Amino acid sequence: MSEFTLTLIWGAVLFVLIFLVNYFWVLKRGYKNISKAKKKKKAKKLEDFIGFSLIVPKFKLDINKMNLNYVFVLSSLINAFIISLVFVVIYSVPWDLPFQILLGFVLLFGLIYALYELLGRHLVKKGWKKDE
Repeated sequence: MSEFTLTLIWGAVLFVLIFLVNYFWVLKRGYKNISKAKKKKKAKKLEDFIGFSLIVPKFKLDINKMNLNYVFVLSSLINAFIISLVFVVIYSVPWDLPFQILLGFVLLFGLIYALYELLGRHLVKKGWKKDE
């Protein structure tokens, strides 16, 4: 095999490994915290934990209408995808460290904004917007 195909295979394996480890770690940690917050019935705590402090007010979502387990799984998938993609891209780019860090920040913030924008629009389409 050529060096390029080996690099692609190594990058794909690394991406999947980081994605799975991160996803299951976040799920394990998060389900415990969601169940604690549901018992206390504090919607503000759920809002802070899930990381929707930006999309809940932006899309005017109603936390009481939302299926929190569904939303948490989606946000965990998004977070795992962002972390693993940024890591694999930074790891495979042969630049100097300052440029790798700069590229990492640009990718990180761009992916966070784009994917959480899509998640917010998806949640609005599901009908979980506040009644006005």
